[in-house]
Order: sequence, then structure tokens, then C-alpha cells
Amino acid sequence: MNPSFEQTLVEVWRQTLVENAKVVVLGTERYPVRQTPKRRLREVDFVFDGNEIRGLEQNPDTKSRWAQMARSGKKVMQFLSEGRYVANVVDGKVTLYSGRTGTGR
Repeated sequence: MNPSFEQTLVEVWRQTLVENAKVVVLGTERYPVRQTPKRRLREVDFVFDGNEIRGLEQNPDTKSRWAQMARSGKKVMQFLSEGRYVANVVDGKVTLYSGRTGTGR
């Protein structure tokens, strides 16, 4: 059985931020974890159900509530598809934005 979108996001979050993996493994696919040039935030591009998704570690220096959580020690990752935020994971809990699941429109 294939994992759900939410399960996949948690898996990417876990491997990247909890295990500090250099490569995220989803099934038979492997996706390298990079660091952004300026802030050295971890990010990983992967494919779910034919959609390209980017997982990006939350920048703790912004004014958002997600950044506040990151500053308080929580592990926060934002997920983008087609340049739009679609979800985030905070300490293993998924929040989807505006009903988008990343598996179509």
C-alpha cells in the first residue's frame, strides 16, 4: 500500500530534521538534502504522486508563528508545490493549507 501524502511529509520531515539524513529515501527513490546558500536551512526536493514538492526547514528568524515554534526548539518544515505553501510538519504533526493535498487541485 502506498503511503498517504501526510505520511510522506512526516517521513521527509523525520529523515531530514530528526535523523539529519543527507539523503531522504522514499520507497525506491532517493532525494539529496541540500542547504540553502544564505541561511543554511535544509531543503529537499521530492516527487509525490507525480507532483514536485520541496520540503524546507523553517527559518526561525521570520515573524511567523511557525518561526516562533522553531525558535522555541520545535522542528518545523514547510512544504511547497508550484511555488505555493501546501503544508507543514511540526514535531511530526501535519497541517495542510487551504485544502490542497499536493495530489492535484
